[in-house]
Amino acid sequence: MTDTKTAPASPARPAARRAVTVRKQRSAVGKQAWVYGGLILAGAATILPFVWMLLGSFKTQGELLRRPVTWWPQDPTLDNYVRWFSDLHIDLFFMNSLIVAVVTVLGNLLFCSMVGYALAKMDFAGKKVLFLLVMVTLMVPGVVTFVPLFVMVSKLGLVNTYPALILPFLVSPLGVFLMRQFMMGIPDSLIEAARIDGAGELRTFTGIVMPLCGPPLATLGILTFLGSWNNFLWPLVAAQSEDKYTLPVALSLFSTGQSATDYGLLLAGSVLVIAPIVALFICLQRFFIQGVASTGIK
Repeated sequence: MTDTKTAPASPARPAARRAVTVRKQRSAVGKQAWVYGGLILAGAATILPFVWMLLGSFKTQGELLRRPVTWWPQDPTLDNYVRWFSDLHIDLFFMNSLIVAVVTVLGNLLFCSMVGYALAKMDFAGKKVLFLLVMVTLMVPGVVTFVPLFVMVSKLGLVNTYPALILPFLVSPLGVFLMRQFMMGIPDSLIEAARIDGAGELRTFTGIVMPLCGPPLATLGILTFLGSWNNFLWPLVAAQSEDKYTLPVALSLFSTGQSATDYGLLLAGSVLVIAPIVALFICLQRFFIQGVASTGIK
């Protein structure tokens, strides 16, 4: 009987496999390094202007105009902020912006939700045409309707009033589209069960649909607040007296003179304008991400 012996595995093969594995790992690490490097550069390019704005708000006008440019304030001062609160009464402009933004947000949350519910869960004649009209309106630039809108507001005698700053923006096509897309994902069985139990459309809307719409409502609220808070051109035209100025209008008019720009005052005002937006986004960012994701997945 002949003994058969298995030939030992060549030691070169495991070594070659280890070499291939090491090369793949190094390649993956290299790709990750490039990705992280790109993200760091993009993040730095995004954050640096805001850092410059914040640091510049504590500088004097002379230091801001000095060359070479200095990043860190050499003689930090709060004069720019003091002037906004003492001489320019920023509390009035802040309150105007807050009233306009809050009422606009509440109007969009209510009316966009109602229209979105009707387009998503109700059957009526002209439903598709109405939704097509909303989509067409979404693609129309705001500049096109600017002059007709001002003429309408002027004919109604609303110029230089809060309704002039609020009414044109109580409903937005983007908000209707956002709410409609989310409500399309709500099971029809829930709504049919409510109707069978005798609930009317208003009760179904407020008691069944709206409690499920937290993420898209937060998303719509953030987007609407951001647009209203930063709106400049329309308040500049519709508000014709200082007591109705919003923050962006006051920032533009008071920091830019006829012959020179007060850069310190401008930077301090910019910090005061964006601070509420940053705080709002930090508080609601989780709902914002959920709302954007949920309206895009069907």
